[in-house]
Amino acid sequence: MSIALQLEGVSKSFGGLKVIDDVSFSVPTGSRTALIGPNGAGKSTVFNLISGVYPIDSGRISALGQDITHMSVANRVGHGIARSFQNIRLMPHLSTLENVMLGEHHRSRPWELVSSRKASAKARATLERAGLGTYPGQVVADLPYGIQKRIEVVRALMAEPRILLLDEPAAGLNNVETEELRQLLQTVSDSGVTLLVVEHDMPFVRHLCNHVVVLNFGRKIFEGTPEAVKQDAAVLEAYLGTPDAMEARHA
Repeated sequence: MSIALQLEGVSKSFGGLKVIDDVSFSVPTGSRTALIGPNGAGKSTVFNLISGVYPIDSGRISALGQDITHMSVANRVGHGIARSFQNIRLMPHLSTLENVMLGEHHRSRPWELVSSRKASAKARATLERAGLGTYPGQVVADLPYGIQKRIEVVRALMAEPRILLLDEPAAGLNNVETEELRQLLQTVSDSGVTLLVVEHDMPFVRHLCNHVVVLNFGRKIFEGTPEAVKQDAAVLEAYLGTPDAMEARHA
């Protein structure tokens, strides 16, 4: 089994607070890996370390066979890593097509993109493949929230990533929107892109992901399959709850 992304002994502190403490885990190539845990567990911080938003204090991060620990954000995108953010970061005054074209910012200067025929054609084709081909001219601010979330994924795909990091992509979506997003991400995965997903929606995780990493208080407490995570005592205590509590919440 080849490894697309690997963290080895990664730690990060802010002031005197250690947010990530000696975390190691692997994301298999082609997998749909979930990174889950309670609020404050350090999931978004891990994303920021992988994407280069924050420098790590110690440890090593490698992607696609190369050490990226000290690589710049732009070079990580060029190396095949793209991400979305927990809060939508689209330009609300621009059209869907213009927002998606900005996903190529690491290859062109932003003011060149809107007039680029090549970028426009690529953006239209990417929207079509994602089932969003009817929205290219619409201003993003006028579109439903669920559509905006999918547009953000499409924008990340413009970077032609081999590893896609998604920070709570299903947050705020209704059941129909969540299923549409899951189908899109399944299609992205089927095209050969490795996914690493931070998500609190456990049904979404169970239906999409085939590998799970669990954090708690900045430390890894589990790594394995979605089936095994439901039986792990440490995960049940820290995050999912006891079987009796889970049954009571379901009822």
